[in-house]
Parts: sequence; C-alpha cells; structure tokens
Amino acid sequence: MPKSKVRKKSVYTPPEGVLQSRTSQARAVQPSPRWWAPLMVTLMVLGLLWIVVYYVAGDQIPFMASLSAWNFAIGFGAMVLGLVMSMRWR
Repeated sequence: MPKSKVRKKSVYTPPEGVLQSRTSQARAVQPSPRWWAPLMVTLMVLGLLWIVVYYVAGDQIPFMASLSAWNFAIGFGAMVLGLVMSMRWR
C-alpha cells in the first residue's frame, strides 16, 4: 500500500498583541493571610451552632425567640460566607 503524502504544517504564530496582553494581565497568586482559614472555619462552625441552638433552646433564649425565622438566615448566612471564603482560600 502506498504511503500517504505528509503535509508540512506551518507553526501557528499568534498576532503581536495577543501574547503581550495576557502576560501583562497575569499576576502572581498570593497565598491567603494566616487569619483566613481560622475565620473561614469559625464562620461555618458558628453558623451550624447557631441553627442547632435555635432548634434545641430557641424558645428559651429571648433574642432568638424574637428573631424567629431569621435565625435560619443568620445561621445559613454565616455558613455560606465561610463556604465562599473557602473558595478564595489559597
């Protein structure tokens, strides 16, 4: 069987402005500050504890009883904030 002809492809060279703009936009990723991880974990744990305390003794704590359903927003809000911080953690 005859061998197929090999085509020589030219090497792709991007236009001038493309490579320079990408290198100027790239920045070195800095590690997170030392307080980032403890704050992140603390927010998630506090949010969980807030909801647990509300379920167990929410009617016995006056300010929690006055907040009623907002306790869920506070607890889940703290946990979501900790989760968002975990996505930005380096």
